[in-house]
Amino acid sequence: MYTAAVITVSDKGAQGLREDTGGPLVSSMLKEAGYEVVYTVVVPDEQPEIEKALCYCADKLDIALAVTTGGTGFSPRDVTPEATVAVCQRMTPGIPEAMRFESLKITNRAMLTRQQAGIRGRTLIINLPGSPKAIRENFAVCLPALDHGLEMLRNKKGDCAPT
Repeated sequence: MYTAAVITVSDKGAQGLREDTGGPLVSSMLKEAGYEVVYTVVVPDEQPEIEKALCYCADKLDIALAVTTGGTGFSPRDVTPEATVAVCQRMTPGIPEAMRFESLKITNRAMLTRQQAGIRGRTLIINLPGSPKAIRENFAVCLPALDHGLEMLRNKKGDCAPT
């Protein structure tokens, strides 16, 4: 079992003006997949706040998987991808590519998402959109494949493939 964190990025959610439905959905999907969700937070669409939450999860809590929801669109306040890129040491472009590929089968608007994924220390960080429908569609694509990557990242398995 791996630890996980869910970071909801929402100005209105952080101000208590809107109920967070995305974060609880991500938490539910993680728990159903066998993850232990040990940290959840709602932060405003402010790059320093997002970076702080991501670094806290990776550097202080040593979380295996940190998932953000929200802030991945075209709005001037959508800065989650920039925060993710700023704190990651290595990017994992295959994860958002796979999510966009599958989402394009549902809607041509999938090409408008700017989500990123990367690694900070031993923590995998993945951005998801904010809408519950998009969360379900996107996270269902990558969630089954994450165990293998986390095994490698968390040093539980030394080789990519048996020899």
